[in-house]
Amino acid sequence: MIQPHLDTSPPVSDEIRKTTCYMCACRCGINVHMKGGKVAYIEGNRDHPVNKGVLCAKGSAGIMQVNAPSRLRAPLKRVGPRGSGQFEEISWDEALTLATSWLKPLRDTAPEKLAFFTGRDQSQSFTGWWAQQFGTPNFAAHGGFCSVNMAAAGIYTMGGAFWEFGQPDWDHTRLFILFGVAEDHDSNPIKMGIGRIKARGARVIGVNPIRSGYNAVADDWLGITPGTDGLLILSLVHVLLQAGKIDLDYLSRYTNAPVLVNGDPKSPEHGLFLRDEAGKPLVIDRVTGKLTPFDQPGVRPDLAASHRHAGVTHRPVMHLLAERYLDPQYAPETVAGRTGIPAAKIRALAAEIAHTAFDDPVILHREWTDFRGETHQTMIGRPVAFHAMRGISAHSNGFQTARALHVLQILLGAVETPGGMRFKPPYPKPATAHPKPHCKVTPGAPLDGPHLGYVQGPDDLCLRDDGSPARIDKAFTWDNPMSAHGLMHMVISNAHAGDPYRIDTLFMYMANMSWNSSMNTGGVMQMLTDTDENGDYVIPRIIYSDAYSSEMVAYADLILPDTTYLERHDCISLLDRPIAEADAAADAIRWPVIEPDRDVRGFQSVLLDLGARLGLPGMVQPDGSPTYADYADYMVNHQRKPGIGPLAGWRTGDKGLAHGRGGPNAAQLDEYIANGGFFVAHVPEDAAYFKPWNRAYQDWAVQMGFYDSPQPYLFQLYVEPLRRFQLAAEGHGTRQPPDHLRARIKTTLDPLPIWYAALEDGHADPEEFPIHALTQRPMAMYHSWGTQNAWLRQIHGMNPLYVPTNLWRQHGFADGDWAQVTSAHGVITVPVAHMAALNANTVWTWNAIGKRKGAWALDETAPEAEKGFLLNHLIHELLPPRGDGLRWSNSDPVTGQAAWFDLRVKIEKAPAPARSQPAYPPITSPVGQGPANLAWKVET
Repeated sequence: MIQPHLDTSPPVSDEIRKTTCYMCACRCGINVHMKGGKVAYIEGNRDHPVNKGVLCAKGSAGIMQVNAPSRLRAPLKRVGPRGSGQFEEISWDEALTLATSWLKPLRDTAPEKLAFFTGRDQSQSFTGWWAQQFGTPNFAAHGGFCSVNMAAAGIYTMGGAFWEFGQPDWDHTRLFILFGVAEDHDSNPIKMGIGRIKARGARVIGVNPIRSGYNAVADDWLGITPGTDGLLILSLVHVLLQAGKIDLDYLSRYTNAPVLVNGDPKSPEHGLFLRDEAGKPLVIDRVTGKLTPFDQPGVRPDLAASHRHAGVTHRPVMHLLAERYLDPQYAPETVAGRTGIPAAKIRALAAEIAHTAFDDPVILHREWTDFRGETHQTMIGRPVAFHAMRGISAHSNGFQTARALHVLQILLGAVETPGGMRFKPPYPKPATAHPKPHCKVTPGAPLDGPHLGYVQGPDDLCLRDDGSPARIDKAFTWDNPMSAHGLMHMVISNAHAGDPYRIDTLFMYMANMSWNSSMNTGGVMQMLTDTDENGDYVIPRIIYSDAYSSEMVAYADLILPDTTYLERHDCISLLDRPIAEADAAADAIRWPVIEPDRDVRGFQSVLLDLGARLGLPGMVQPDGSPTYADYADYMVNHQRKPGIGPLAGWRTGDKGLAHGRGGPNAAQLDEYIANGGFFVAHVPEDAAYFKPWNRAYQDWAVQMGFYDSPQPYLFQLYVEPLRRFQLAAEGHGTRQPPDHLRARIKTTLDPLPIWYAALEDGHADPEEFPIHALTQRPMAMYHSWGTQNAWLRQIHGMNPLYVPTNLWRQHGFADGDWAQVTSAHGVITVPVAHMAALNANTVWTWNAIGKRKGAWALDETAPEAEKGFLLNHLIHELLPPRGDGLRWSNSDPVTGQAAWFDLRVKIEKAPAPARSQPAYPPITSPVGQGPANLAWKVET
């Protein structure tokens, strides 16, 4: 019998172009299959260091992004009222001439009147440089309303944080514990990692109010009460200290646990470190018993010894830490009711952590030498790895909660050791290696330095001579001194209020601030359209750039249409947010695998064009010609300092091509493309662990250009800069906080991690609003793009409010019911669904599913606009007033992180409306409405 021949692998393309995905922030490598010059298929690149060929549904659906009907088609100038969506198409020359006419007078006279804020653009090194050259202090990106608490707490405590800065040691960990991790962050690497460790029999524990995604595949789940993670973590510290299950050798060698703290309450340096004349922190050497700088060769720091001088005892950090956390207030029996986790469960978790860390350590037989010159024959590690993200970060106590988690890791000796958390190059870097924020404005000149950074005390705040905020978002002020990423959620509100001053032009990129990226969505739309007594807009001009017809487009005066990610150059740089892994430094590019079929331009190239028109330093030659032809030219030829550019691979050196340091190479992008769109430099084997203290790593990092000289440092269990702010609040120093903030600073800026209740609890009555309400982004979502994608809409076409069993029964809900949900700020009416695997006092929904009619080229009857909704309508950028006449930001008081997850509500059953409420009038779509069926033909 003749069997038919079946071709099980027919060719799907006539060419494969390798680049970097942009469907989330994982930045996986992709193979873009081309047929007849069009995209036919997208798959993972097996050679890529991030995803090793794995690609999620979102990445594969990128093909629908580059064919989306909602793509903007040409520059637009508003012709109707703001918010109407009425525009006319104009040429690029007209658009750039208009933008220049608005921006040039500002730069020449008052650069601070430009507020330039970007969303998830992944090119903040470049956009920040542009803003610095313009001279405005008002620049930041989306981190202030995403996860700055995690980043800032990690860098101040240990020189790096989770996700983009670090990752679990997937090869050796035996216990993996996640706190507050939703599915959209680092999704492919985490899924791959969990698969690897579970195959080895390792345990996974999820701590999250919601059991979805990673928590759904965990071996154990702790459905914690939102905002109490810090209390649980400090209770674990309490139990571990009581049991003596901490790594004393690690603490004495690599942390500031043995550093002596000034114990004189009368001293203006009370609570600061004792230092030598060179400014180095002092410890007691347990061999000699003498005071000595922490980094002296041969010193063995003593965790127990104190120093008495002039009748005052100065104690090591370890004493202060033990004294605090051994207090009964942190006992499991004390915290159980508040956290929702039974005391026995807390003790069992602590016992499992201790057993895994200390009863069966990981021992690698690799010789290495530390920064004090001592050679070790082995690398000993604790196989407990933690990971956390926005779930614990987006609270008004998120900074101290993240700090608490880092302190727990460090007490175990589970950071930069085998089996624990590992840093990704170019991290680790101590906070002191980062720039401090700059805010000095000089008309017609650049800002005096980078906008964002890490303050070391009150002298580094961004205040004007009269003590008022220098930045429109009030970053780096007494309200939120350590706001390392700015406060993007406060920009529009402050600009509208003229607090601290009026601006002229709001310039935003990829930030859907009139919809899902703002708290107080209805209020923000009102602010963007409000007029003054003369009939002029309160925010005079708005320039916006995006690739798609989002809700924010309708509120701009000028639209600069961006390309999709397969139509432009992008730089995923070691100067910014690279794709590095713990064992390798890595960066990547995107490049135009297809040409745009519309009159659109890559935003970064547009910025360079604008910069040349404005005459910004570094962007224009003495003869007036542009320094860079476009962003690709910038990526190759720009140097942040001699030998250091946006891309680390294939630079020119003395003996040919070099990596890390070197001059520009005209063929650099070709080299990246030939290598699959990425560059990798592997960390030497003897440098793979103990990076902050490992001489081999420090030397390699200098060679790669991460810093110019070795930068060994101690992990900061006790963060001295926080104590400097407390001292100011106590009346010391020349720069003093306003009186109404003194008590809050003394409480919340504690140098040892603390826990305090969410600030909203002190403004809104928890008894009136007893239920916690959360919103998290699904794995199929990034920015607002997912629910206008023809494939991904089939996963999340609408979103219910998920209600736990006890509340479901209490309110008599049934399938198909609707609820009215009320906060101190607003009311929504939405569909509900039952979910058993949920904290008993928490409701939640997916973020960004709900769409406004007229946006995204969706049909007006699309489910996203009918049954989709946003919790944003219930959240406000300001806390409820408390009668003192002040504007209290709904933010973490240390960093200014937006406290999205502090929301409290009440719910009740409601009649089903025609559509979810609130409902806003449709906006006119500048791109029309998409077809009922999206289809195209790809052929040779």
